[in-house]
Amino acid sequence: MKGDDRLNLQGELSMRSGGYYSERTVGARIVIDNAFPMVRAALGEVPNTGARLRFADFGCADGGTSKGLWSRLIDELRAGGDSRDIEIIYTDLPSNDFSTLFKQMQGIIGDAERAYQTRHRGVFVHGCGTGFHQQLMASGTLDLGFSATAMHYVSEKPTEIAGHVHMVGANPDERAAFEGQAAKDWEAILLARAAELVPGGRFICLNFGIDEEGRYLGGTGGIDMFGRFAAHWRTLQERGVITEEEFRRATFVQHYRTVEEFTAPFRDPESAVSRAGLTLRSAHTMLTRCPFEKAFAESGGGMSAREFAVSYIPTLRSWSETVFKSALADRSEAEAQSIVDRFYQAYEDEVAADPAGHAMDYVHIVLDIEKSAGG
Repeated sequence: MKGDDRLNLQGELSMRSGGYYSERTVGARIVIDNAFPMVRAALGEVPNTGARLRFADFGCADGGTSKGLWSRLIDELRAGGDSRDIEIIYTDLPSNDFSTLFKQMQGIIGDAERAYQTRHRGVFVHGCGTGFHQQLMASGTLDLGFSATAMHYVSEKPTEIAGHVHMVGANPDERAAFEGQAAKDWEAILLARAAELVPGGRFICLNFGIDEEGRYLGGTGGIDMFGRFAAHWRTLQERGVITEEEFRRATFVQHYRTVEEFTAPFRDPESAVSRAGLTLRSAHTMLTRCPFEKAFAESGGGMSAREFAVSYIPTLRSWSETVFKSALADRSEAEAQSIVDRFYQAYEDEVAADPAGHAMDYVHIVLDIEKSAGG
């Protein structure tokens, strides 16, 4: 991929800005909050050298979904008498909404009770506008790395998908191209973390993937979310609203790895990852029910189908809109936005007409990775 193409691709990987993402991705926040015991336990096993603590949140978006986890972790450290300086480095692409992130951490917007930077002394927040596929900090300086719902993004688009928008609906050749890119990227991610971690340091990764039953985000037995994305995008092409090229451009730069794909580098003692000193402490799959569908089901008829649709579609839009807008890059901003609005309105109308089966259940593969003490 040419340099200019790679830079343009970064626009597709950003989340919708202005706080829209974290305000509407309730499910992602639930997943992260539920990971707190695992993160706290891992940190408790990291050797205490008496030096400052350094944390990193890889693929942080606007910081809102993970703010509760970091706030709680720092609260507990301080309450337990740990007075070490704490650095937390938030990393994402340069197109990320870092302005909202810093406002979140300082309590200017969002929940001020979780604005840990203003509530504790000796806590320093930094941003890194570089992707997590490469090393982002000095070697041997990271105590605890964390990433949630981020590392399914591959570093470049290996091919465009002709008849769908996501690798879960790709043909065998297209899917193989994504698998190959994802394997190279996963090794690069792990080698970068191996370099950054202190001996005995940990990396907790909650990543979208495909579980043992073949389930994935929005594809857990009901109406397939990515299938509906593809269908509504294809309708626009068939009606002459978008071109065939614009249909293909809306290929999500993502790969949902299986447990086998995630664990392969650790199963081979001669792999570059194993030789770098990383070991896999645990790996398991986790299904988190869509909070919007759950609220609708539990409303007992108190929520109408339209109200459910209006609450549900924005959580999909918060992370997918830039993909479809980027596919329309040759059009004016106003025209592209009008088409994208029409696309999501059609999806909302479909859900409102018959909400049965519509849900964005989360499927994660949860990994606890350690850098060997002698590494």
